[in-house]
Parts: sequence; C-alpha cells; structure tokens
Amino acid sequence: MPQWAAFVGLLGFLLTVLLGLSKLSQRSLSGDRAAVTAGTASPERLRAAGPADDTYPRFETQRTARRRRHVEDRAGHRLSAGTLLANVALTQGLFGLLLVGGAVLFEIPAAAFGVTADALSTGLPAVGIGVAAGVGFWVGNEFAAAVADGFGIGVDESLRELLAPDSAGGWVVLLAVVLPVIAVVEELLFRAAAIGVTVAGLGAPAWGMVAVSSVAFALGHGAQGRVGIVVTGVLGAALGAVFVLTNSLLAVVVAHYLVNALELTVHEGLGVARPSV
Repeated sequence: MPQWAAFVGLLGFLLTVLLGLSKLSQRSLSGDRAAVTAGTASPERLRAAGPADDTYPRFETQRTARRRRHVEDRAGHRLSAGTLLANVALTQGLFGLLLVGGAVLFEIPAAAFGVTADALSTGLPAVGIGVAAGVGFWVGNEFAAAVADGFGIGVDESLRELLAPDSAGGWVVLLAVVLPVIAVVEELLFRAAAIGVTVAGLGAPAWGMVAVSSVAFALGHGAQGRVGIVVTGVLGAALGAVFVLTNSLLAVVVAHYLVNALELTVHEGLGVARPSV
C-alpha cells in the first residue's frame, strides 16, 4: 500500500537540503564575486567563485562581466570542464537515487510520476511534445537574454564556457550523460514528485503545486542572481504546465534536456552569438 505522506516527507527533506545547499553556495558566491569585481580576489577565491549551478545562465551588468573576466584571465585559473561535469553528474545522481529509492520503499506507483502506458505519456507523442516545448522554451530564453542585454544587463556566460568540452569525447559525455542526468533528476524532483505525487496521493490542487514547485525550482537556482531566479521560475512554471497537461514525465524531461543542450551546442559548439534587441 502506498505511503504517500511518508514519501512527501522525504521529498520535503530532499528539497530542503537542496535549497539549503543552494543558499550556502549563494552566500559564498556573493562575497567572492564582490572580490572578483573589485580585482582583489586571490586565485583560490576565483576558483571557489566559479558557478555552482548547471542549468541556466546568470545575469550581471556588462561592465561587471568584463571586469570579472579580466581578473579571471589574469589569475589564469579555469575550472576543469571534466571536473565540473563529474561533480554535477554525481550530485544530481545522488538526489535522484534517493528519490527513486524512496519511491520503491514507500510503494509509490509509477503512474503518479507520469510514467504510464497512456499513449500521451510514452513513446513518440510525448517526445514530440517535449521537443516542441523544449525548442519553444529555448527560443524564449534567447529572447529574454536579448532583452536583458538591451537594458544593459549582460548574461554571464562563464558557466557555459566552463561546461563546454574541448574534445569530441567531452561533447559525447556532456550530451549523452551529464545533461540527461540533470534533466531526469530535476524533473523527477520538481515536476513528477512535487506535482504528480502530491496530486495523486494527497489530492493537492495541481496548479497550486505548479506554483509551489516553480518557486522551489527558482530558489534552488539562487546562485544565478535575482534575474536568473525569475527566469528559472518562469521556466519551471512552463515545465509544470506541460506536466499537468500531459501527465508525462518523458515530455518534460525531453523539454528540459533540449533547453540545456541547445544553450550549450548553439553558443559554444557552433559559436553563434546571442541576438540583440
């Protein structure tokens, strides 16, 4: 018999830990970035001030971005892309394993996570929905970045540059391992569990849980700064809407993966500059 309340309790614990780690990272980064901007950071602090999030771009003024990169380049320290990718994959994977283990332990049915035999939630229909949504969300993200640039708020692309591999093998690992892990785990946490399980097991209002999960999703990316939090929250709400309308974990995983993959391959792999408004 499913133990819904126990699983939701585990979910709450995992999200609390995740948000706590995000807050600690945000506090650490705020002090280190101030030192980077002022040009007083040591190489070790520059290394520690590297981006702590793996999914969405942070925003800062263009002047600050130029000054930060100048100091960073002078220090000559860049995080290894391989090290960063391994850290991201292991951290995300741990949260995913704990969540799946809890689902098995508390006998939560797969259908509550949006994994069913329904034609809309498996196979090509869900993939098609995910592709359309993912491309649309990425275009929206590009437009938002262009608008931000128009208002003098530049996009900090340092994380994207760090994640970009310098070899064909690195790109295979990024696109075939790391980004799928990120998409699956974050969709399990913030959409399938936070929305699907609470609605199916506790009778929570679906759209209310979309709002709650989107706020949690945004706060979990606090290292991106205030504008980045807003952008992430909007994306989370959009992914939540797709999940509610399709009851498909596969659809939102595909959409999430494409947003990340397009961001990296278009701008780093192909070297295409962002449009301006």
